[in-house]
Amino acid sequence: MPDSQPQPSPSPSPSGAAGPGSLLLAGARLTDGRTVDVRLHGGRIEAVGTAGSLSPARACGPGARVDLGGYLLLPAPADPHVHGDTALTGETPGPVSCDPPDVQRRATEAALLQLGHGATALRAHVRVGDVPGLGALIGVLRARRSLRGLTDLTTVAMPRVLTGAAGADGLALLRDAVKMGADAVGGCPDLDPDPTGYVEAVLEVAAEHGCPVDLHTDAADPARLARLAAMAGGLRPGVTLSPCEGLARLPSDVAARAADRLAAAGVTVVCLPQGTCGAVEGRDGTAPVRLLRAAGVRVTAGSGALRDVSNPVGRGDPLEAAYLLASRHGLRPEDAYDAVSAAARTALGLPEVRVEAGFPAELLAVRGDRLAGALSLAYSRIVVHRGRVVARTSAVREYGDSAAATDLGLPRQGRGGPGRR
Repeated sequence: MPDSQPQPSPSPSPSGAAGPGSLLLAGARLTDGRTVDVRLHGGRIEAVGTAGSLSPARACGPGARVDLGGYLLLPAPADPHVHGDTALTGETPGPVSCDPPDVQRRATEAALLQLGHGATALRAHVRVGDVPGLGALIGVLRARRSLRGLTDLTTVAMPRVLTGAAGADGLALLRDAVKMGADAVGGCPDLDPDPTGYVEAVLEVAAEHGCPVDLHTDAADPARLARLAAMAGGLRPGVTLSPCEGLARLPSDVAARAADRLAAAGVTVVCLPQGTCGAVEGRDGTAPVRLLRAAGVRVTAGSGALRDVSNPVGRGDPLEAAYLLASRHGLRPEDAYDAVSAAARTALGLPEVRVEAGFPAELLAVRGDRLAGALSLAYSRIVVHRGRVVARTSAVREYGDSAAATDLGLPRQGRGGPGRR
């Protein structure tokens, strides 16, 4: 791929403007082996050139240049499945508060933790109805506003029951949630006495408002999954299912037929390799990824629970999700990372990101020179959102003096190394 030169940039994102001035990412390594300079401006990549060939344009003072020598530069990950309303509650004594200020604080902290890992876009699945009412959604929507410019947070409204007399209130709250600002509608049809009726109700609300559908399901019932795929087939902007780990327990021929139906319907599957979430009782949250991909299903990966009662040690780290897809499920490192970056952004309806001129400046720099190594030891990270550095994690590993290390020329990492301004 030749060096890319400045190109006219499309209109900026309607969700907010990028910071002023330009930023130069100097000496970064790309996955194709090149070492390049990348200049950002207006929230987009303005130019990519050979190392040393670019300088900051329209510089606005200190910080206009970041040395990325020793770092691998990647499109930033996105996380299509988080639970910000219940995050960080695993050790909370008694009932978890659904008051908007408490939810806002948890959702904000959780989003910042995930931003530090590299995720510049998140989709939060938020309970509505029953005990939370609309309080949890209010809290997450407040967190979204406070995080503007740092990360993009969207929401899915999740009612518990939507059918029968008990479901009337849930259906009304679901419509209210969309009017309040929920970006998608979803929930867990497996928990409703009438799963098919639940899906019909969600699809109806989605069609009314033109919003996406994102449903939790174990997918262990092939007949129910076939009905869901048939109902979802014509819906635009589309249907996402997660975690679908029950497919892995079905006979291979049954699972293959189910995968074919999902592919024909254009359904996206979000697996949860770091562990499932409380909305679905599962073993590890991971669908049969290779079978689904072979059938043509778009497969991406989310984090699920982040240190709540269903996974008290959940990390919410997209690079760990990619590592698990590669190490446990046999994906190539490139395909595993695609599942948490390009495929995840597509599932969220976000524009494509490449390290080329004209593309959004949503980037992650990870210490290392190869993708496999970055997924294995992704300690130091620099996160770029809308053209500016929004998070930085610096890990320093130091050893005692060793003549052997010196004699063999082994790499040493010290303070003040590459990546510091």
